[in-house]
Amino acid sequence: MIPRIGIVGWQGSGKTSLIARLIPEFNRRGHTVSTLKHAHASFEIDRPGKDSFVHREAGAREVLVASGQRWALIHEERNVDRTPERLIARMEAVDVLLIEGWKGGAHKKIEVHRPALRRPLLAADDPMIIAIAADAPVSEVDRRVLPLNDETAIVDFILVELGISNRAA
Repeated sequence: MIPRIGIVGWQGSGKTSLIARLIPEFNRRGHTVSTLKHAHASFEIDRPGKDSFVHREAGAREVLVASGQRWALIHEERNVDRTPERLIARMEAVDVLLIEGWKGGAHKKIEVHRPALRRPLLAADDPMIIAIAADAPVSEVDRRVLPLNDETAIVDFILVELGISNRAA
C-alpha cells in the first residue's frame, strides 16, 4: 500500500500551493512523491479536434497519448464510483502520495485553513483530519496546528505520521 496523506480545505485555501511547495521538499530529502487530485465532474484534459478526443468519442475505453517526455492515459468510464483507493491501485508505487481533495476520504488528512476566509474548520466534523496547516493561530480544535508557510515542518510531520524515515537532510 502506498503511504498517503490528504490535503483538504475550502476552495481558495491554498491546497494546491501547499502541495507545490511540499513536493520539492520531499524530493530534496530523497523521497519519490506522486499526487492524486480530485477534480470537478466537468474537467476535461482532452479537447475537441485532437486525435485522442476523436478516438475516445468513437468509443475507445483507453487512449494513451505519448511523447518523448511524458505520457497520459485517458480512461473513459461513466457512472462509476471513483474512490481514492480504486484510483491509487492504478498508480505506480512511490514513497509518499499526496491526495488533494476527497474531503470525505477514509485516509489521514491535513486541513489547510486560513482564518481570514471565515470558513468553518472541516476538522470539527472529520476525525481523519490529524492536523491543521494554518496561516494564523487556531484554537478551536484539539489537533496539531502546523505553520502553513513552513513546508519543512509539514514534511517532518507527514514523514513521522506515515512512519517513513528521513533519507536526506
